[in-house]
Amino acid sequence: MTRTAASSSAVRVLNLDKPLYTIGITAEILSTHTRTLMMYEHLGLVIPSRTATNRRLYSQRDIITLGAIQQLTRNYGLNLISARYLILCLQLLDAHGIPRPTGLTDLDVEHARV
Repeated sequence: MTRTAASSSAVRVLNLDKPLYTIGITAEILSTHTRTLMMYEHLGLVIPSRTATNRRLYSQRDIITLGAIQQLTRNYGLNLISARYLILCLQLLDAHGIPRPTGLTDLDVEHARV
């Protein structure tokens, strides 16, 4: 096996949608309560996968999305619906190469899904 083949086989593609984290672990990562995550699910902001025994499993993309929503609600005072639409607007601005408003340049929404 050549060095190039070995290094290319060692490279793994990160799957942001793979369900990995239970609701408790996700709440701990985001420093929030499990009931808050259940409310977000009820509102359709993030829909976690379910196991065969109906346990919620959150993906890395879910955590990225929830983190962006939390940043907008906690730091900018937006409500949940406004946060959803602002994330969508920022993604559209980024996709079309339009500069963001000054106060929102630090928010990472590239991999968020709302």
